[in-house]
Amino acid sequence: MQLTLADIYSAAKVIRGVADGTPLVPSPFMSARSGADFLLKLENMQPIGAFKLRGALNAVAGVTEARGVTCCSTGNHGRGVAYAAGQRGIRAVICMSELVPQAKVDGIRALGGEVHIAGRSQDDAQAESRRLAREEGLFEISPFDDPLVIAGQGTIGLEILSARPDITTLLVPLSGGGLAAGVALAAKAINPQIRLIGISMDRGAAMYESIRAGKPVEVEEIPSLADSLGGGIGMENRLSFPLCRDLLDEIVLVSEDEIYHAMQVLYYEDRIVAEGACVVGMAAVLSGRIKLDGPTATIVTGRNLDMPTFTRVVTGQHVQLGDITVKGKPYAA
Repeated sequence: MQLTLADIYSAAKVIRGVADGTPLVPSPFMSARSGADFLLKLENMQPIGAFKLRGALNAVAGVTEARGVTCCSTGNHGRGVAYAAGQRGIRAVICMSELVPQAKVDGIRALGGEVHIAGRSQDDAQAESRRLAREEGLFEISPFDDPLVIAGQGTIGLEILSARPDITTLLVPLSGGGLAAGVALAAKAINPQIRLIGISMDRGAAMYESIRAGKPVEVEEIPSLADSLGGGIGMENRLSFPLCRDLLDEIVLVSEDEIYHAMQVLYYEDRIVAEGACVVGMAAVLSGRIKLDGPTATIVTGRNLDMPTFTRVVTGQHVQLGDITVKGKPYAA
């Protein structure tokens, strides 16, 4: 399927009044540090606490004949699908790996979604979701490789450029590519000169490794402060991989130490509680990996984080992530 700007405008009509119109606010600290207007698109203010509601609402609205819906998720897509299915009064079964924080599992159940825990990777969870679709007649909604999901996420790009048409750079957290593909498609269609940069963690970045290889590849899923960016892109990826490959101008990777510091910055300077995945764009700028040449926006993708881990970060304590320890330090600008 060839996605176009018209599909994103159609998605904007579907989600209107439920998942649109999140604030776009300046970050005085990041503006001063980067030398350019720096804006935060607050998708953490969505009803489910994450941008994934946009794509989920658009995709579930397109389901006509099924006993319910299913998906694999690292957390936020599952919340979105459970919320959207609840609005429709249909069953939602969310498949997740053992690596997903318990807070995200609990959040999905609170929205009425059923949770199936399968294996230790997003690929294992996806296999379970496909089994449910095949054996129980559920409609599977990919977290990133679905045209309606991508179009829904692309509405963020529409809103940013409607509010600030002078934006020269968009910094987009990059995982399976649904967000980056949708936002890049919208932004490049409106302004072909705009710079789109995808940012991920430097361990287990599936889209980055796939674009380097020229095809979808499997990566080991590793614990990260940016846990929402974990997981593969699917070996049969049809949409988000080619869109990210063709539309992203650059991909930048940041370390766990840099994510840790950026989480502190967002909390202490902007007073925002948000997931590690939200701050990778800030981390790339603060570390000097990205230089800005004009007004810039990044997406604060969600707030559904593990609060004990967040507390350790903002109070400067060590955080254990699998086989590595991120050494804590008190916040200092």
